[in-house]
Amino acid sequence: MSDPRIDGLARLLVNYCVATRPGDWVLIRGDLAAQPLVARVYAHVLAAGGQPTVLYHDEQTEEVFYRNADAAQLTWRSPVEELLAERVDARIVIRAPGNTRALTGVNPDAQRTHQLAQKPITDRYRQRAAAGAHRWTLTNFPCPALAQDADMSLTEFEDFVYAATFADQHDPVAAWQAVHARQQRLVDWLVGKSEVVVRGPHVDLRLSIAGRTFINSDGKRNMPSGEIFTGPVEDSVEGWVRFTYPAIRGGREVEGVELTFAQGQVVKAQASKNAAYLLSQLDSDAGARRLGEFAIGTNYQIQRFTKNILYDEKIGGTMHVALGAGYPETGSRNESSIHWDFICDMRTDSEIWVDGELFFKDGQFTID
Repeated sequence: MSDPRIDGLARLLVNYCVATRPGDWVLIRGDLAAQPLVARVYAHVLAAGGQPTVLYHDEQTEEVFYRNADAAQLTWRSPVEELLAERVDARIVIRAPGNTRALTGVNPDAQRTHQLAQKPITDRYRQRAAAGAHRWTLTNFPCPALAQDADMSLTEFEDFVYAATFADQHDPVAAWQAVHARQQRLVDWLVGKSEVVVRGPHVDLRLSIAGRTFINSDGKRNMPSGEIFTGPVEDSVEGWVRFTYPAIRGGREVEGVELTFAQGQVVKAQASKNAAYLLSQLDSDAGARRLGEFAIGTNYQIQRFTKNILYDEKIGGTMHVALGAGYPETGSRNESSIHWDFICDMRTDSEIWVDGELFFKDGQFTID
């Protein structure tokens, strides 16, 4: 018997996250192992009057590409991908990797070259999303590889995922609407504010948010969500931060990351594991050493590290920043081929001050 929570998550993705309308061209990207959820999403897009297109992906072919592609192939942009970025009304991405470390052994220079070449496509998606012409969402389908990374059995991980997304509830849409209301109070308070100071055992940062907009991330794009975020003024970031958890990207786990900023740029970077890969990504382009995002996790149902950024950056009581591309809707002007999130635990002896007022202390918001 099919797990009814799969259908609950599919309905949420189609009807809440991207709010499919009759006639919408909806792109569904799924890993092969996500087929049960892809099928239910496909059915609900049809029921909503949309026009679904399904594209499957697996990390084995991606590994073959990076190991064998020549320079011309690494820099080629598919006309199909360009058309999709320009035309699709909504995009639903469902991840369920067979091996989360499949790309660990590939050449990071090849990855960087390909990412740079694809930047116009990712930029176009971001531009259309910021203008309201494109809706998108990203989720995971519970699979053995993700469960193993999270140190859970598959059954335990399924329960974790469906609880975090509220897909196990009678009315998951109502639950996410309540999240929106709670976070909107925070976002409204931040309107017009200028300076953020973050202090704790692992961080001493100062940055400007003058003229920038905080976004209420309420499950419309990431599922699950639970964060508020903005794009810092590009040359404003000063100080240092040591990230609590490993940062995982391109099949590599980078541990013990510590960054020092001056005039908005990373001027010193170190890591206890995979430091060379960290530096290779920082050297991707001019925007890779600047912050495109500053965010606070608000999902207190997520309290454990899973080695999956979709969940981990939402951990209630944490702060995260992203090196590289910012979201235009926040006012960010930082452009880069990367967007790499790093998480800092703020649940002990930590504070965030905004324009001289205490906004957040030891993992909890302090404003009325």
